[in-house]
Amino acid sequence: MGYKSLAECVADLEKHGHLLRIKEEVDPYLEMAAIHLRVYEEKGPALYFEKIKGSKFPAVSNLFGTLERSRFMFRDSLPKVEQLVNLRSDPVKALKNPLKLPGVALTALTALPLKQNLFKSAFSKTTISELPQIVNWPMDGGPFITMPQVYTEDIDKPGILNANLGMYRIQLAGNDYEQNKEIGLHYQIHRGIGVHQSKANAKGEPLKVSIFVGGPPAHPLAAVMPLPEGLSEMTFAGALGNRRFRYFYDEEGFCISADADFVITGTVYPHENKPEGPFGDHLGYYSLTHPFPLMKVHNVYHRNDAIWSFTVVGRPPQEDTSFGALIHEITGSALPKEIHGLKEVNAVDAAGVHPLLFAIGSERYTPFLNERRPQEILTISNHILGKNQLSLAKYLFIAAREDDEKLTTHDLSAFIQHILKRIDLSRDIHFHTNTTIDTLDYSGEGLNSGSKVVFAAAGPEKRTLTTTLSALSTLSTFSTFSTLSNVAFTDSFKSPLIAIPGVLVLQGARYVDQQTAEKEIAILNTALNDEDLNGLPLIVICDDSEFTAKNINNLVWVTFTRSNPASDIHGINAFVINKHWGCKGSLIIDARKKPHHAPELIGDEEVEKRVNQILKKAV
Repeated sequence: MGYKSLAECVADLEKHGHLLRIKEEVDPYLEMAAIHLRVYEEKGPALYFEKIKGSKFPAVSNLFGTLERSRFMFRDSLPKVEQLVNLRSDPVKALKNPLKLPGVALTALTALPLKQNLFKSAFSKTTISELPQIVNWPMDGGPFITMPQVYTEDIDKPGILNANLGMYRIQLAGNDYEQNKEIGLHYQIHRGIGVHQSKANAKGEPLKVSIFVGGPPAHPLAAVMPLPEGLSEMTFAGALGNRRFRYFYDEEGFCISADADFVITGTVYPHENKPEGPFGDHLGYYSLTHPFPLMKVHNVYHRNDAIWSFTVVGRPPQEDTSFGALIHEITGSALPKEIHGLKEVNAVDAAGVHPLLFAIGSERYTPFLNERRPQEILTISNHILGKNQLSLAKYLFIAAREDDEKLTTHDLSAFIQHILKRIDLSRDIHFHTNTTIDTLDYSGEGLNSGSKVVFAAAGPEKRTLTTTLSALSTLSTFSTFSTLSNVAFTDSFKSPLIAIPGVLVLQGARYVDQQTAEKEIAILNTALNDEDLNGLPLIVICDDSEFTAKNINNLVWVTFTRSNPASDIHGINAFVINKHWGCKGSLIIDARKKPHHAPELIGDEEVEKRVNQILKKAV
């Protein structure tokens, strides 16, 4: 749908029953976020907050809260944009079937940005402190912009077609920021804005930054799209929104999105940082306080009918989950065409997206000694771990498509079981140590520092997965303790549960340190050494086995967000040969909370009570 503004989108959603107005005044400190979380959890409508304490501007959230609503907002343009993305990854298609793609030329025309100075009259000025000061979680370091579109240009190749539009969180106040004059930017150096900053730093010049909030829904979606190299986010926003991206430059030379509701302009000077955070993030934990780039604020613009747009991130699923589902619909076919032999890859949302990848690839190599084993999929795995944000992953499980043509990476339990039935734990585990992981992930040795592991499986099934503990003498007596002679064992582990077939969850004692953990694993190794654990190839040690085993989402969240492969993977009868690690018995992942981990996100009980009353009045 070619919305001209966010206000027009809000009106359209309300007209068709996709929006709920919150008429009562709400507090931007925790209340708005709690309302949003409650409504999102119930797969509810978009939310329009009419009165926000401390600000004259209304706000909207949960626009992308369901895939159905996202499809509705782009109902006129989605098929044509999918066609355009497919064409970008396979241009030969247009040459072979030019008459079958008549809409491509028109879609390409709407993709061209439109520069006009007459848009300037639509904006007035305000200050940072007059914006909605929304704080999502109790330990957040201050208010943040959570749905920004951050615009920067390449200092060597200026202009909108070489610019970057990305979604990087912005801290508006708190910590050591000077009110209304300084704000914090959080991004990783390999992202588009980081590349632009590096070039500006090398020349000793400040980087000009424009932060857009609001505008047609095509704009924030374009800011998070993993677009092919050379395809501008602004052109994509125009194509997706059926409306050319309109812009102009203000008197200071900053780019202004003419359809944005708010625009904050400022400069980032070389090597000027200030502490940013904490911030409740999408892994389900806080990212802590660290030095990040400081932006000196120049101007804050707003439209006369401006609506503040925000979202809430936290343990998945959240609104960004629906973002991801829409992105997959649009670009799902593109990545397999970039990586030869790849059928599909899924950044598992339930595990916080970045920690865990599931993939399916082709395994067509000549069998080794008449035995099918992972070969080609190992090459594919290296491609995956070197690709854009996929490089942030810690765990990659990859299967061979030839073993099951119907297998999908989106059925989490079935995919894990497929791997566990086939994997050779002595051969098919491959580590990458002393490498980078997600900045938001604190399971490693330090900021942005940790390890990766690939679990590859190809060939026939090697085992039948265990579904009950009754056949295992030692494990079946865990809960009673009295029949166990090894006191140290019962002090360290209890409450065994089968989470899914083939996966045993054990509740461990509180984690102390790496040395103590090694001793506990040795105790476990001794206790289980005589058991036939072939049907239980994976054991997960956690803090609460009942919670971890409750459902597949809990299992993958706990297991893969609370462990660093190199330090937290162990094995029954483990060995190292020619620098290759493997184990002859079960694989063990120690997924207990560690002292260096960031705290998980927990809401405020008093706020939850107030939210109950607000929602009762709104419905």
